[in-house]
Amino acid sequence: MRTPIVTALLLAAALGGCAGAPEQPPGPERLTVQVVSTLPHDPAAFTEGFEFAGDTLYESTGLAGRSTLTAGPAGGPPRTTATLPSPLFGEGVTVLGPTLWQLTWQDGFAIERDAATLAELRRVPFEGEGWGLCHQADRLVMSNGSARLTFRDPKTFAVTGGVDVGRDQLNELECVGGDVYANVWHTDTVLRIDAASGRITGTIDAGQLRVKANATGAEDVLNGIAAVPGTGEFLLTGKQWPVTFRVRFVGAPA
Repeated sequence: MRTPIVTALLLAAALGGCAGAPEQPPGPERLTVQVVSTLPHDPAAFTEGFEFAGDTLYESTGLAGRSTLTAGPAGGPPRTTATLPSPLFGEGVTVLGPTLWQLTWQDGFAIERDAATLAELRRVPFEGEGWGLCHQADRLVMSNGSARLTFRDPKTFAVTGGVDVGRDQLNELECVGGDVYANVWHTDTVLRIDAASGRITGTIDAGQLRVKANATGAEDVLNGIAAVPGTGEFLLTGKQWPVTFRVRFVGAPA
């Protein structure tokens, strides 16, 4: 039989252990998309990269012999187009003021281009595959289909670090402040990731868009996310979708 003193000491020890335990971060916020408007999208575009610079929307597309980079108004015909020579397969793109980087998939190099003319300036080799690309204040963020985001120098393209996310198939990326939004390949999910830690802070269900776009092909998947500057809204599209959706991310129904 325990005495009152022993019971009190055990209770104090238990409470002390609880007080000293590290606080667990909250789980990812569950979000969905609220469609604000729709815009036409080239149904032949195998979208791999999608990003605004000012009011110009840049789109990089894939498929060997059909890969392009375009720049122009969202929903309108491109003002400028660059065609990648076959068999290059275009992937993610990010714009850094007067220049931009465009990834290739398995060709082993990134292409630096003039952001205004899209003219090729140089090719820089890298190891592994290229999938998605975006940029933060002082670094590029790149995906390769794994669960890791790689950080690169925006001038040299050299690796400067990286972070593990815990979810693979990370594809097209969009950087917004300290967050990275990542399409998860072959799903209707966009992840919001804290780039400093790799922690997933939000999961966005965009499945309704695939239905609205009538995207039925096995590869006609969600893969294009571009933050609309100054609005808190995003453009979302997919590979060979005939439409682009302007959306807000809102809380998912319980």
